[in-house]
Amino acid sequence: MQISFVIFDMDNVLYDYDHPKRLTALSKMTGRSKEDIDRTVFAGPEENTAEEGTPNTAEGYLAQYQRLLEYPISRETWVDIRRDMMTEWPDMLAHVEAIKQSHEVALLTNNGMMLQDALYEIAPALEPIFGDRGHASAEFGTRKPDPNIYLTLCEKYGFKPEESLFVDDRLDNVEGAREAGLTAYQFTTEPAFASYIRTLGLID
Repeated sequence: MQISFVIFDMDNVLYDYDHPKRLTALSKMTGRSKEDIDRTVFAGPEENTAEEGTPNTAEGYLAQYQRLLEYPISRETWVDIRRDMMTEWPDMLAHVEAIKQSHEVALLTNNGMMLQDALYEIAPALEPIFGDRGHASAEFGTRKPDPNIYLTLCEKYGFKPEESLFVDDRLDNVEGAREAGLTAYQFTTEPAFASYIRTLGLID
């Protein structure tokens, strides 16, 4: 079946994602080591649970983040640090724009409700492309690679899994999409992706 709907991950697909830069900023702010912050804030179970929708509000996410960080980081500072660790990839954004001319597109990133709330403050270049179709996993109460999240997103926009394509840099997320019945592509480089979407007929 022909592809009609294309779902994109954000970090390491449309934007460079510099996690060490974020750890450095948080370490300077709090006085804690980067390794300690990474282990406590990001590698613990709380972040995965947040990506699954608990806490279920941006305010709740920020309160949890403050507790784990052991520092009263403000929403503004959280947003600034998250935005500063990202660099948009213009060629990839141009490909999404080109695909959008004849196909429907959406964004799906594994993140908590804080990012959902601040998505276009963090990644403003995505707003004119995705509009109200930019989604963090927390919105759906589960996270990639759970096959149900792909099925839910397809159903939300009225597409069958078999007419949908999912693009992500992580193999486990790609495999979850395939299990759900979508065509899925593991992103590695922009030239390889450009070749792939031309092969599918998504762009000329």
